[in-house]
Amino acid sequence: MAELTSPFGTWSFDGSSLRITPGSHRRVHKVRKALGELTVPLAAIAGASYEPGRKAGRVRVRLKEGADPLSQVAAGNLADHADPYQLPVEPGSQQAAEYLVDAVRYTPRPDDEPSTCSRFLLPGPAVPVSASVADGTVTCDGQRITIERGWQAPEAKRKAGRTELDLTALDGVEWRPASWNDGMLRLRPRGVPSTLPPDSDPNTLRLTWGTENELLTVLVAAAVVARLPHPYAPALPSGSGTPEPPGEAQLGEVDGVLRRLRELGELHRDGILDADEFAVAKQALLRRLSE
Repeated sequence: MAELTSPFGTWSFDGSSLRITPGSHRRVHKVRKALGELTVPLAAIAGASYEPGRKAGRVRVRLKEGADPLSQVAAGNLADHADPYQLPVEPGSQQAAEYLVDAVRYTPRPDDEPSTCSRFLLPGPAVPVSASVADGTVTCDGQRITIERGWQAPEAKRKAGRTELDLTALDGVEWRPASWNDGMLRLRPRGVPSTLPPDSDPNTLRLTWGTENELLTVLVAAAVVARLPHPYAPALPSGSGTPEPPGEAQLGEVDGVLRRLRELGELHRDGILDADEFAVAKQALLRRLSE
């Protein structure tokens, strides 16, 4: 077991998965706190690195394309302090950081392991998930997404009223944070061209300040992406229709496996399960994720 602990979180790697637990420091970002503990299968990891710095270093893990709904929708635009896949390293913890990174890098993998994923290996944020910004409040409950207008929403949106869309009616979702220009969370209903500006589009929330609350919208977008057809799924034969999005039963089973993994970790830490019992039970659960 390789483990790295800091006030901002704990990363532990056991040879088959990397467990990422957010810390209790007041500067831990709301996105990390809302995501909670993550269990990242080794098959989802493309690489890991330790980056030394003047006062503190940083470990990063890079996921494979298509492995994670959050990484898919964020597309590299999530701010460093909100990114759950990197962790600040205090000066005295450099050796532990390098050991963890080497453990991830040099753990043997199958020769035929793909470099991209044709299905998500992480389930995305738990639902229901919501975020409130000046434009309104957006919520995804796993079956539909709703937007309630805020008092600062433009008049055209307030007149349009509440937006509610079934996830099965969506072609996709776009997300980009505010930086030099305004950001947005845009839903793309099937058959409806996205030609309206964000101020007028009833299917769009405008993001203007880049605050922690605004960045929480990426979790809503990720929850939607997790329930749409995978972008790298194999093409279906001609005439066989469109691929079905993952159902709630499938996503619920993944969530259940991850919850059980956390429970096993607690039983092991409390001494109820010894190391061998913990390893056997965990491997059985991880096999369920890969089936």
